[in-house]
Amino acid sequence: GGGAGSAGGAAQSTGGGLGDLFGMAMNQFGAARQGNAQQVRDAARNSMPRGMDYAQAEQQAELLVKAMINAAKADGRVDKEEQQKIVDRLGEVTRDELAFVQRELTAPLDVQGFIRSIPRGMEQQVYTVSLMAIDLDSNPEAQYLHQLAQGFGMGTEACNRIHEQLGAPKLYG
Repeated sequence: GGGAGSAGGAAQSTGGGLGDLFGMAMNQFGAARQGNAQQVRDAARNSMPRGMDYAQAEQQAELLVKAMINAAKADGRVDKEEQQKIVDRLGEVTRDELAFVQRELTAPLDVQGFIRSIPRGMEQQVYTVSLMAIDLDSNPEAQYLHQLAQGFGMGTEACNRIHEQLGAPKLYG
């Protein structure tokens, strides 16, 4: 675990694209369970990347939250402080949202099932958010990232480039 509280700063340091998507996804994750669903859809539609609908954005937001949680679980434990960092990263949360996060935190880590759940084209985003959510200071965390990279069909150069962009230790020599 560890590092989930630093995900926001790292997201913004990637220079736009992913940081914007992560921010939009996190905002939509929180907004999707609050207020009038039509108002949320209308507001979200204005900030959507071209060709993406509300349901896709909501699905992506949930997958990015799961990526953050799974990465925190990679070392075999998520203590109360790490849980709080994840909830803090989400901002204001509703009971439903908190229940979703708690379910994900207590669910067993199923790396292969998670990999299979990622839609084509989101692999690098999920990998990046996973890396942002940890300190990469243990072998189990490195193994988790390696499993993601292999499962996503990402080459070593692509992985190392993401690590360089985020100032994280390279996974591959």
